Amino acid sequence: MHPPRSRTTTPAEALTRAAVVALLAALGFLGTGAGPAAADGDVSWTIGTASNDFGSGRQNYSYTLDPGGQLKDALVVVNNGTTPLTLAVYAADGFTAEGGTLDLVARDAKSTRVGAWVRTDRPDVTVPPGESAEVPFTLTLPAGAAPGEYMGGIVTSPKQAGEPGERRQGIRIRLRVGGELKPGLAVENLRVDYKGTPNPLGKGAATVSYTIRNTGNAILTARQEASVSGPFGHLGVHAGPIGDSPRLLPGDTWKVSVPLRGVAPALRLTGTVTLVPLLTDASNSVAPLAAVETTAQAWTIPWALLLCVVVLCGLVGLAFRRRRRRSDLG
Repeated sequence: MHPPRSRTTTPAEALTRAAVVALLAALGFLGTGAGPAAADGDVSWTIGTASNDFGSGRQNYSYTLDPGGQLKDALVVVNNGTTPLTLAVYAADGFTAEGGTLDLVARDAKSTRVGAWVRTDRPDVTVPPGESAEVPFTLTLPAGAAPGEYMGGIVTSPKQAGEPGERRQGIRIRLRVGGELKPGLAVENLRVDYKGTPNPLGKGAATVSYTIRNTGNAILTARQEASVSGPFGHLGVHAGPIGDSPRLLPGDTWKVSVPLRGVAPALRLTGTVTLVPLLTDASNSVAPLAAVETTAQAWTIPWALLLCVVVLCGLVGLAFRRRRRRSDLG
C-alpha cells in the first residue's frame, strides 16, 4: 500500500479542475445519484475519476474482472474551500433505497461485496485549499467470487461515522465478475383486493399488489403490465401505463400497488402481472428479455346484487303465501 499522491497545483490549474469537476457534478455525472450518498447541502469539495489507462472524463467506475483478479485505479478529490480539508475515503456496497434510487451503505455498516473487495491506499486524505489529491485504490476479487453484476462505490466524508446529517459524496463502481450471467425476475406475494359499489348493477375497483424480486445475478429493470379478468378471461380490465421499476441489484425487491377501476364483480377475479426484464450493459444498451407472467385469484361477490335478489325472493315468497292463504280461505 502507498499513501495517496498529492501535488501542488497552480491557482489557474486548480480553478480549471474545480470548474470541470463541479460542472460534471451539476450534470449528475458525479456522486452516487442516491439519497445520503450524494452531496447533502453545501460542500466544499468535489470528486472525480482519475485519468489513466481506464480513460479520462469517466462518469463512474465500470470494470469487468474474473474471480481472483486485481486492478488499480484512483479517485481525485478537489478542495474548493479556503481551509485544509480532511476527508475519510472508503468503499461501500450499493443497494436500492425505498425511493428507488441507488444508495450506498453507511460507513459503519458491514459491506460484503464491492465495499469489501475495494481498499483505498489510506482511510483518509488531507487536501490543501485550492488543490487536489489523487487517492489510489485496489480492487481484489476473491477466487470464489460468484459471477454476475455488482454495484458499490467510493465515498468521501468529512465527519465521523454515524453522525446525523453526515455529508457524503460518492462515485459508483459497477463491477461485472466473469462467468455465466443469469438474469431473472420473479413476482412474489401477488394479491388482488376488490372494493365493490352499493349500486347492484355497478362496477367497483380492484388493487393489484405484488413484490418484484431480482432472482438472478444481473442488474435489471422491470417493465410492468397488470390486469384483472373474470371467469374464462371475460370482463377484463387493464391498468394504465405503469412506470418501469428502478434498477434492481441482484437480491433486491421492489413493492408495487396498481389500482384498476371499472371492475365488474364477476364472483371470481384473476389478477395477472407481466414483467419484461430489461438488461442494460456497460455501454447503456438496453435488451428486453423473456417476459415473466404470474396470476392470482380473489373472490368478488356482488353483495349489493345478492341482497337485492334475496329481498326480491323474499317479497315473491311473501306474495305467494298471501295468495295461497286467500285461496284457502275462499
